[in-house]
Amino acid sequence: MPVAFAQSSSSSTPDPSQSPDTATPAQPSNAGSQGQLTVQARIRQRREQRRATAIHDAYDHRWETYEGMGYLRFTPGPSLQRLTWYSWDAGLTRYSSERLGYTLDARGYFGHAFVGLNSLSQGNNTRPEISMYNVLVGPVYRFYMQPKYSISGRVMGGWALGNFEGDTNGEKNLCDPVTGHCSLYPNASTFAASASIIGEYNLTPSFAFKLAPEYFFTGFGSTTQASRGFTAGIVYRFGKQ
Repeated sequence: MPVAFAQSSSSSTPDPSQSPDTATPAQPSNAGSQGQLTVQARIRQRREQRRATAIHDAYDHRWETYEGMGYLRFTPGPSLQRLTWYSWDAGLTRYSSERLGYTLDARGYFGHAFVGLNSLSQGNNTRPEISMYNVLVGPVYRFYMQPKYSISGRVMGGWALGNFEGDTNGEKNLCDPVTGHCSLYPNASTFAASASIIGEYNLTPSFAFKLAPEYFFTGFGSTTQASRGFTAGIVYRFGKQ
């Protein structure tokens, strides 16, 4: 009887290794969570790949040309008020990478200077037409790129030719014979410099719209003119790097 009781006791004692309350049923749930995270990671990875491909397609061009217009607030004489100049603007950029390039820019500005009444104009020509032509070159760098738009910084230096005397009825830059004060700067060529921030919105990988607010500096009349304005136009990219 003791033997039988012992066998009965041992058979009635539960075996922990055979207990149904184990952690094995939780394993399929953990595996499902890991699978879901893996799918999400793959989706993010594919999205990033598409974004990188779109950026590469848009900015991996070797050449970029643009044409457009410009606006500038300029002081045409030592004591005159600022005038509004409108311009044509064209340029060509050679990129050595997706970010860094070098630009050759040409533009021409046209407007009317308000000189007021004076002894030379005699009230007949108080708003002579004046113009300026520029050729500049300098580096441009894209510091922010997205598939649909980019932001760049550009600095350029070069040459400016000012024509201030062509519409003053032979009175050149309207200098008063008594005081010697001149209303306009004389015709001259001088330095020109530009610093601008360029925003480009991509219409396609090859075409974009460009807007570039800028500071523009010239040196007419042995002084420095610090003007503010912008250029805008259509950009065409071509030639893969």
